Amino acid sequence: MSIKLEMLKTFSVTAAQGTLAGAAAVLGRTPSAVSMMLAQFEEEVGGPLFETDRKSRLTPLGQLVLLESQRATDVFDKSANAIRRHAMSTTGIVRIAAVPSATVALLPDVIEAFRAVHPDVRIEISDVDSITVRARVEYDEADIGIVSAPPDAPLEGERIRSDDLGIVCAENGPIHMAYLRNEDASGWEALGLESLIANPLCELVDDPIVNDLRFASTLEARNTTAILSFVRRGLGASILPFDAVRSQPDGLKFFVPTQSVSQRELRKIRHEKEMVRGPILAFWNLLAQ
Repeated sequence: MSIKLEMLKTFSVTAAQGTLAGAAAVLGRTPSAVSMMLAQFEEEVGGPLFETDRKSRLTPLGQLVLLESQRATDVFDKSANAIRRHAMSTTGIVRIAAVPSATVALLPDVIEAFRAVHPDVRIEISDVDSITVRARVEYDEADIGIVSAPPDAPLEGERIRSDDLGIVCAENGPIHMAYLRNEDASGWEALGLESLIANPLCELVDDPIVNDLRFASTLEARNTTAILSFVRRGLGASILPFDAVRSQPDGLKFFVPTQSVSQRELRKIRHEKEMVRGPILAFWNLLAQ
C-alpha cells in the first residue's frame, strides 16, 4: 500500500474538524470509514498523527504531515481546476490576424465582450495587411483572420461590416482649408493638394486620380496609428475608413468624396478544414454584423 491523495484529504479534514463525526459529515462518509482510512494512513507514515482517539489534537508528526498534506492537496486542486477549465474551453489561446484598421476600430469592443465570459483565455493579435492575414490563416499561424475587401469581391469568409472610405487629412491643412473655402474639393482629386500617404486600402478605390497618386507616392505605411501620426505631422493625406479615425480624431479631418463613393468590407475568415470550437468559436461569433 502507498500514501494516496484520499488519505491526505481525509486527514486534513479530520484535523480541521477535530472529530471523526465532523470529518465524516464533511466527507460524506461514516465515522468508522474515516477512522479506518486514518488508521491506514498512520500505518503508512509510521506513527500516530493524533494524540487522542477523539482526534482533537495532533502529534508533532501529525503537525508536519498536516502541512505537507495541505500543500499536496492545494497543488492537486489547482491542477484539477486547470484541467477542468481547459476541458470547458475557458482557457487557451485565440490567435487573431487582422488588418490594422480593424484592430483600432473593431477589436477593442469584441475583446471587451469576450473577456467578460472568457477571462483566462490568452489573445494574440497581429496587425498585418490582408494578403498576410490570408497567408497566416492558411498556414495555421492564426485561428481567425479579418481582411478588407471591396463589396463586389468574390465571397470570402463572412461579412462583418462595411463602411465608406474617405480622405483623412490634417486639420487646417491644404485639403481641409479647400473644403472650408468651398472650393471644388468634393472628389478624390482633393488628394492632389497634398502628398498621398499610400496604404493597402488605397487599392480599393477605383478612381484614376487615386491610382496615379498611389503610384507616385513616396511614403507608404500599413499601420493605422502610424498613418494618422504622419498625417498629423503634415506629411500628407491618406485614405482610410472613418472607423479608423473615430477613436483618435485630434488634429485630423475626415471627408467622404461625394462624387465617387468607395466602400470596403471587413470580412472574417478561418481555415476551411479546421474544426472551430471553444474560445475560438466564441470569439468568431462575437465578430457579428
